[in-house]
This record gives sequence, C-alpha cells and structure tokens, in this order.
Amino acid sequence: MNFNQFLCTGAIALALTGITASASAQTQGDKASRLSLGGYGEAVMTRNFYSDNIYRYTRASDHKDDGSHGRFDLPHVTLNIGYDFGHGWTMGSEIEFEHGGTESAVELDADEAGEYEAEVEKGGEVALEQFWINKEFSKVLNLKMGEIVVPVGATNKYHMPTEFFTCYRPEGENALFPCTWHQVGVSLWGRLTDWRYEVQFLSGLDSERFGSSSFVHYGANSPYEFKIANNYAASLRIDNYSVKGLRLSLSGYYGSTFKNTLRSIGGATYKDVKGDLLIGSFDFVLDRWNWIVRGNADYAYLSDHAKITAFNKAFPTHSGQDGSPSKHQPVAKNAYAVGIEAGYNVFSQVEKLKDDQKLYVFGRFEKYNSYAAGRQKAAYGWCENTRVAAGVNYFPVKEVVIKGEWSKRFLKSGYNNEPSVSIGVAYCGWFL
Repeated sequence: MNFNQFLCTGAIALALTGITASASAQTQGDKASRLSLGGYGEAVMTRNFYSDNIYRYTRASDHKDDGSHGRFDLPHVTLNIGYDFGHGWTMGSEIEFEHGGTESAVELDADEAGEYEAEVEKGGEVALEQFWINKEFSKVLNLKMGEIVVPVGATNKYHMPTEFFTCYRPEGENALFPCTWHQVGVSLWGRLTDWRYEVQFLSGLDSERFGSSSFVHYGANSPYEFKIANNYAASLRIDNYSVKGLRLSLSGYYGSTFKNTLRSIGGATYKDVKGDLLIGSFDFVLDRWNWIVRGNADYAYLSDHAKITAFNKAFPTHSGQDGSPSKHQPVAKNAYAVGIEAGYNVFSQVEKLKDDQKLYVFGRFEKYNSYAAGRQKAAYGWCENTRVAAGVNYFPVKEVVIKGEWSKRFLKSGYNNEPSVSIGVAYCGWFL
C-alpha cells in the first residue's frame, strides 16, 4: 500500500467512524427525548389557633381556651419518571414522599445490655403511587395497566399543588376518600372530540380500615406486601370540554368492601354482609377571563355499615397490644363533601406583570361530613365541618407558587371552632 492509498483508506475509516458516532449520538438523543423527568413538591408552615389535644372533641369544654400550636410540614414531594418506548408503548411512575418520608433504623444499644432497638427518627410515608404501562391504539382507545390513579372526585384527578389554591389539598374529599387514590388495576381511556372517558377495573377497598372521621379514606391501603383482591370494583370518569375554558366532569365508583381480608370471617352473622360502596361525584373548573373557579359535590353510600362497625370494633388484639389494621370505630352509612373556590388574577390588570407573573386572590368554601348518617351519629357531630378560607397565590413563574392562607373550620354547637394561618411554597413541572 503506497502513501496515497493509505491516506484514502484512512479518510474512509474516519468518515465511517464519524457516521457511526453521529448515528450513535442521534440514537442516544432520541432515547433522551423519550425520557420524561419531573415532579412536584410542597412546604407549608401553619399556626393552628385551637387545641391539638386528642380529647378536643369528646371533652370540648375542657379545651376551649387551650393555646395555639404550630407546624412545619412537607405534605407531598414526588419524583415522576416516564419513558416512551415507541410503537404506542409508554411507561409512567411516581414515587411520593409524604410529610418528609420516613427515617427508621435498627440499632444495637450498648447502654441496655446490647439490645436491638428499632429507632423511628422521622414520621411520614414513602410510596410508589404510580407505575403503569400504557398502550395507545388511537386517541380514542388506550389501555393502561399497573398502579394507577383512581380519578373519582376533583382532588384525585387534579392533585398537583398548582391545581388548588389552599396550602393543603381541599379538605372535604381528602377527609372522605383515599387521596391521592391509587391502586393496581386496568384502565381503558381515550378522548373523542370534546369528550374524555376513563373506566377502570380494580380490587375492592378494605372495610377493616374505615373510620368515623375518615370514612373510607384508608380503605385502599394494605398492611401486607400485596393488596388483597377478594372483592372487585370499578370506577368511571367522563370529562367534557365543549365550552372554551370550562371542564365539566362526572365520576363514580362501585365495589364491595367486606371480607376483603386474610382473616377468616365465619359465622352466620356476617354471611350476607357485602359492604357495597357507591360514590357519585361532580366537579368542574372554569379558567377564563382571568378567573379560576373550581367546584365539587360528592356523595357516598355504604351498605351494611352497622355490621361493619360491629366487626371492626370486635377486631382481636394480641397480648394487649393492638397490631390490627382496624380503627375500632363506628363507620357511617353516608358521607358527603361539597366545595367551591374562586380566584382572580389581579396582575392581569398590571401591564408590566401580566405576561410573566400571576397573583390570584382567592376564597374557598366547603362543607363535608364523614358521618352524615348511621348509628351513633349524635356522638360524632364533630365530623360535620364547614370550612372557609381566603388568601393569595403568587406565581413568579409558571411552575412555582407561593401561597398564603387564612382559614377557619366552623363546627356544630358544643364544639370549638378551628382557625388557622398557613404559608406555603410549591412547584410542579417537568425537567425533561
């Protein structure tokens, strides 16, 4: 090989190397463009001007003049990861740290004869709230499988901190239903012109975890490494976008909740008990003319509530220490929540600010009752709440909001009202 041949061969090799490197970079770029990375987070400081004593409802008069108390909190911090595999296949996931997550460890204590001790250094929860695979056949038909959000009510579907004005999620739905409600299941969903639908097949809730002030809020949780599915359930949501800036939505849920347990029920007393749960919900949002107005109305019915109450209150304990998942509380037959909030962007009237920043002045009203009907209702009058709130939401950029709020719960006669002041900061966005 002469010198000229050597140069020609080398040039070809370099060209091929450049092409290969370029193709590899393009492939890596394509992969990177398919990756989605984001999340949201909230930090809140609150001063509650009422008693935090555990007997503030059952012995209300004893705690009428108790001092205020403050809290610093990280209600929710999440990391969302998604990926587009191509050919209509996508993946989504969300890891959520509630109230700062948990910090626990096992230590060998040298001061107590070398005993092992479980140390809980910080409360909170860490949960995989979403993990699903979605296959898009068309815009009208998608199949989603895995840990999915159950879109019943306004808050479960729209729970990002930029999707409500208050520092914490709206109380009514959060007090009654799992929030954010997520379960392993299968979903069919799609959109046709101005309509969007979603229908889901899920495991039923667990009536052992129902309570008086929480209704079915904890029913989607499981104390085991898996979710029991002796009973099944279905949910449905329909959204309409026919009017510009307005969304109208209906959602519902139906499923049995009793015997969704590993425990042997037995006996004729509970033979025909099903604990059927029926939820109906309407919600809307109007985002137009510099106004945002949101509202919801939810109603729930639980059959066999008296039998469920008797069963839960008789839940056995072990060696005098209660390790059961049951709250040992009466459960209501009916529960409801209604709420509305409205905010106006005052920066829309300021020429220098209206394009880059927003400042919403808002008010909110809600009424909810986790024990609206059922045996022993009179003893649980404190479960009926009317709450008003007013404040501001300042958006220096689209993804960041600073919140300030005054609120007050008005309880029935015989109980003490509960005013509070909160300041919070939150973000919500995609980094990739």
